[in-house]
Amino acid sequence: RNTAGSRAGKPGGGAMIEERRAEAMAAFFSFLHFVAAFALVAALTAELILIREELSVRNSFRILVADLVYGMSAGVVLVAGLLRVFYFEKGTSYYFASIPFLVKASLFLLVAAASIYPTVEFLSWYKPLRQGRQPLLTDRKRQVIRSIIHWELAGILAIVLCAALMAKGVGYRG
Repeated sequence: RNTAGSRAGKPGGGAMIEERRAEAMAAFFSFLHFVAAFALVAALTAELILIREELSVRNSFRILVADLVYGMSAGVVLVAGLLRVFYFEKGTSYYFASIPFLVKASLFLLVAAASIYPTVEFLSWYKPLRQGRQPLLTDRKRQVIRSIIHWELAGILAIVLCAALMAKGVGYRG
C-alpha cells in the first residue's frame, strides 16, 4: 500500500501511519522480550552445567560471563516487559486484572531475588581470577548454588506456564 498519498492530505492517513508504527514497536518489544528470555534460560543453564565441573580459572571466568549474560538478559526482559505492559500491548488495566500476570510478575521477582546469592558468590571470584588464581568454592556452597539454580529454572518454567495462561485469557478478572 502506498502511504505517501496519505501524508499528502488524504483523511486518516497520518493516524494509519501512527498505528502501523505502534504495531511495529509492539512487535519489536515482543521480539526483544522473547529473545532476552531465551538468552536468560541459556545463560542459567550454562551456569548449572559449568558449576558441576571442576572449578578452574578458565571455567570460573565462563561462569562469570554466563552470570553477566543472565543478569543483562533479566534486565532486558524486565524493561521490555514493562514497556509492553505500560505502552504497547493491552494496557495496565488488562494485565493487572490477570491473575497469571500477577503470579508471573511475582515469580520473576522471586527468581531475581534467588539469583542474588550465586551472583554475589561469583563476583567474589573476580579478585583471585585477576591474579590468575582459582577461586575457592566449598562443596556445600557449590551444592547451595546448584540448588538455587534449579529453583530458578523451575520458577522460569512456572513463568512460561503463566504466560501461556495469559495468552488464552485464563484467570482474567476484568
